[in-house]
Amino acid sequence: MITHLINLFFPKSCAACTSFLLADEIVICTSCRHKLPVTNHHLTKDNEVIKKFYGRIPLEFGSALFYFHKRGMVQEMIHRLKYKSLEDVGEMIGNWYAEEMKNIEIITSADFIIPVPLHKKRLRERGYNQVEKFGKAISEKFNIPYNDTILVRKVYAKTQTKKNLLGRNDISVSTFDVVFDASLDGKHFILVDDVITSGATLELCSRALLKIPNVKISIVCMAMSHS
Repeated sequence: MITHLINLFFPKSCAACTSFLLADEIVICTSCRHKLPVTNHHLTKDNEVIKKFYGRIPLEFGSALFYFHKRGMVQEMIHRLKYKSLEDVGEMIGNWYAEEMKNIEIITSADFIIPVPLHKKRLRERGYNQVEKFGKAISEKFNIPYNDTILVRKVYAKTQTKKNLLGRNDISVSTFDVVFDASLDGKHFILVDDVITSGATLELCSRALLKIPNVKISIVCMAMSHS
């Protein structure tokens, strides 16, 4: 009763198109849900994520749920997630993708889910890691431990969007590091992030994780930039 009254006077809006949500709609409206550009990466072995990182890092599995287009619905959703504190977006996408991947044994049997970390200063500024709810939703669905202490960001940096991939690697190669002991040898990590663009950040995170002996890495993201 109270929830209905709150929604009546303070209606929630769709994270993709900003129209008011109906009582049974969560985060996005039904119309937008059917229009979102789904990649179906999880159904294809040699998908675009695998190809992007081929020769850069060894992957057990790689995928993103949506295509990310400039000024598109997915961009609007992730903008609200990152800058408007709408963490429900991450949880919704995580639940959606977990349902899609429930029969993929290489994912459901992984050992840990690892988020791309924020620097402590950025975490204080934003108040949360935008991929946390996404990763934890998948964690809960598959009963895989979520661990945000193994991979750490050591360097606080401003945006690097104007730098090319090589420049980013040269500058950022020491940005990430790992904290581990022998108990993590040979484990399979699912590295989660919001959007794959050049792949530079995920590559550097993976390089750090590869310091752990015999480690296996998969990448699962909310979206992938698409022209």
